Parts: sequence; C-alpha cells; structure tokens
Amino acid sequence: MKTKTAAARAAAPRKYSRKAIARDFRRNYSLYILVIPVLLYYIIFCYQPMYGAIIAFKDFNPALGIMGSEWVGLENFRKFFDSVYFTRTLGNTLRISIATLIFSFPAPIILALLINELRFKPFTKSVQTITYLPYFISLVVICGMIKDFTAENGVINDILALFGVERQTMLNNPKLFLPIYVLSDIWQTVGWNSILYLAALTSIDESLYEAARVDGAGRWRQTISITLPSIMPTIITMLILRLGQMLNVGFEKIILLYNQLTLETADVISSFVYRVGLQNFEYGYSTAVGLFNSVINFILVIIANALSRKFTETSLW
Repeated sequence: MKTKTAAARAAAPRKYSRKAIARDFRRNYSLYILVIPVLLYYIIFCYQPMYGAIIAFKDFNPALGIMGSEWVGLENFRKFFDSVYFTRTLGNTLRISIATLIFSFPAPIILALLINELRFKPFTKSVQTITYLPYFISLVVICGMIKDFTAENGVINDILALFGVERQTMLNNPKLFLPIYVLSDIWQTVGWNSILYLAALTSIDESLYEAARVDGAGRWRQTISITLPSIMPTIITMLILRLGQMLNVGFEKIILLYNQLTLETADVISSFVYRVGLQNFEYGYSTAVGLFNSVINFILVIIANALSRKFTETSLW
C-alpha cells in the first residue's frame, strides 16, 4: 500500500465530520456566540431586505402587498431612463463623487503622514483630538454649522469681505454647492479616516528607516521609498471600497443642504429616491432607481478589484 507524503497530506482538502465540527464548537463556543450578532445584522438588514427589490418590477400598492401588486416588468426603469432626472441626477452624483474622491480620499493619508512625522507627543494628541471631533458631531448639527458659516453674515463671508469679495448666501449659489460639500466632507471625516492609516504606519519595520538614514536618505526620500510603499496595500483596499460607493452620495447631507435654487447641481440619485419614494409615494419607481444605483456600484467594485489585482497584485479577493 502506498503512503501519502507529508506534502500530499497537507495539500489534500480537509474533510470535516459532524463530530469534528461539534468538537470545534465546544472548544470555541465563545467565539461562535460573538459571531451571532454579526450574522443577525447581515441577515436582518442586508439579506432579508433583498426580497423587497421585487418592488422595482411592480406597480407597488401597500394595500395589496408585494406579491399582490401588479407586475410591470422594466417599466419603472424605462420611466427613469427616459426622464430628465436621469442625466441630471447621474451627472450630479458622478460629479460630487469624483470630486470627493480626488480631494477627500487623499486628505486622511496626508494627515496621517504629517502626524507620523511629529515628535512632540502633546501636540500630536491635540491635532488628533481636534481633527477627530467633527466626525462625532451629529450630521444635522454639522449642516446647521455649515449654513451659519456660509450665510451672508457668516464667518466665511466676514473673511472674504476683508479681501473685497461681495457677501452672498453661498448655499443659494449653484456653483458653490460642490466646493462647499467637498470641503465640509474633508473637515468632517479627515481625522477619523486617518486612524486606519496611522495604524498601518505603526506596523512599518523601523529598521528600514535606519537603513535608509545610513544610506543618506532624508525624510522626504524615506516617505517616498519606505512609508508610502508600506501602506500602499491599505490605500488600495480603501480605494476599492471607496470606488464601490461612487454613486452612494449620502442623501442626508444633500437634503439638509440643498434647496430649490441649487437643485440643478445638488440633486443626486439618493436624494431623488428619497423624494420620489417617501414624498411622492412612488415606491416601485424609487426602488427601481435605487436598484439601478446598487447594480452600478457592484459593477464598479468588480472592475476596481480586477484592475487592482492586475496592476498591483493587491485585491479584496
């Protein structure tokens, strides 16, 4: 009889019996219990609502229920694609998402690199605390502060008036909505998002910097040749996840900031879904728009992950 080598046994797939599974559960039951809330969260809030996506293909009537409502096929999708709102909401969503990606995504990386270079610990902790604070303030309060800052008699207009700029209510100017949204997003999230990169920076081997200093490399060269390549897998992973949310511009902030004067440049897919679904009660139509949004995001994640795996050998799967 031939006996398998150790390598062959290691390469062979493991077969788990019921006894082995039961034994593993008894040994690690506390870990399995910790997983239960996570599973319940995804089942209740992620998988169970997928059943409601059927509404996108129906003329939904709450009195008749999902299965009792009339089946209309792709009519809700055609209605959205043929409407004037399709190009407007899709264009605004892409414009805001791309601008946020270009300016907001690198901001926490830059902040983490700057904090990593600080050597005076009290000042480092002060900077971190100040930049973290806006993230923990309620979004309603944040938007109220933005409205006050950008009002005609607000602090931003006070500063601009010193340079001869005419006062105006900035949120009533369609051209200013995008920069206000992006700059406020950076202010609100830059500190919190830098935590992940700061954690990645702590895992870099200090001997690499010592070797670079022996070779005469300055701080800038160390950052380019050691720091950035070391945290690049983290950056790429976060970029893939960010690309998967390209069309998910948060409707809460948009709704709290926009008005009838800025609707042409501020209305995005998520705010359109909210307005059509909850204000106009067109449930099937709004579900179709939301489903279209989710499908595009899913495609973007697949494409971003494939490109990352091809060119950088770093990917989510």
